[in-house]
Amino acid sequence: MRSGIADVVPLDVDDDQSRNGGIQSVDRAVQILELLARNGRTAVSEVAAELGVHKSTASRLLNALESRGLVEQDSARGKYDVGVGLLRLASTVSARLSIVQRVRPVLERLADEFDETANLAVCRSGQAVNVDQAMGRSPLMTYDWIGNATPLHATASGKIMLAAMSPAERSRALGRRPLPRNTDATLTSRRDLDAELRSIADRGLASTRGELVAGLNAVAVAVLDHRGVVVGSISLSGPDIRFDPTAPAVTDAMLAAGADASARMGSATDG
Repeated sequence: MRSGIADVVPLDVDDDQSRNGGIQSVDRAVQILELLARNGRTAVSEVAAELGVHKSTASRLLNALESRGLVEQDSARGKYDVGVGLLRLASTVSARLSIVQRVRPVLERLADEFDETANLAVCRSGQAVNVDQAMGRSPLMTYDWIGNATPLHATASGKIMLAAMSPAERSRALGRRPLPRNTDATLTSRRDLDAELRSIADRGLASTRGELVAGLNAVAVAVLDHRGVVVGSISLSGPDIRFDPTAPAVTDAMLAAGADASARMGSATDG
């Protein structure tokens, strides 16, 4: 623990020291998780010995991990083991990897067939987060969407997921703030959006024309899992000068892609 005199140390030195100390703490925390995963219940003294640190340091790190549910202490023996919080993190990553791996061939087929960009998105924190992408051969107006979070109300991928939600779920996803306008074509009226979502739910398809980016059109279908729950969406997008999201050939291919992707995720539903 540094004394108050550290306040007069130049900022760049203090920042470097804090950064290095933070990195070291993270590295030690990871070592602890790996140790517990490998050995099971372990005492504080054993953790300290493994890390080569004082027992008080090991105890402080374990307490921090325990506060996040990543480790648990056996109250009777005082030993530590991995916690359910780690299981929650692992299951989330596993599910995300699973949908990417299983749906990837569907994205590639769409991108090859139409020479446009196919994306896989999931709903996270009220946004459509793109987790995978396959790109066609056309160089015109292509974007790298992987990792980007886009608004649910202004994207085809977001709208198809919104359409599957209950009114309460939809309200939580969109929040209470006014719907932001990305382009002149963006729907910002809740009433108009609700009406469109009802139509989308009936068709099983969502399409947009320049609502997120001017001149960019898109169409999307839902991906269902073995429970029949929407776990993501597949979209196909391209510039408006060549890509019509409502063309029969496009919509037929998208509905087939949605059925294929859902089957790959264990869904028994049709379309």
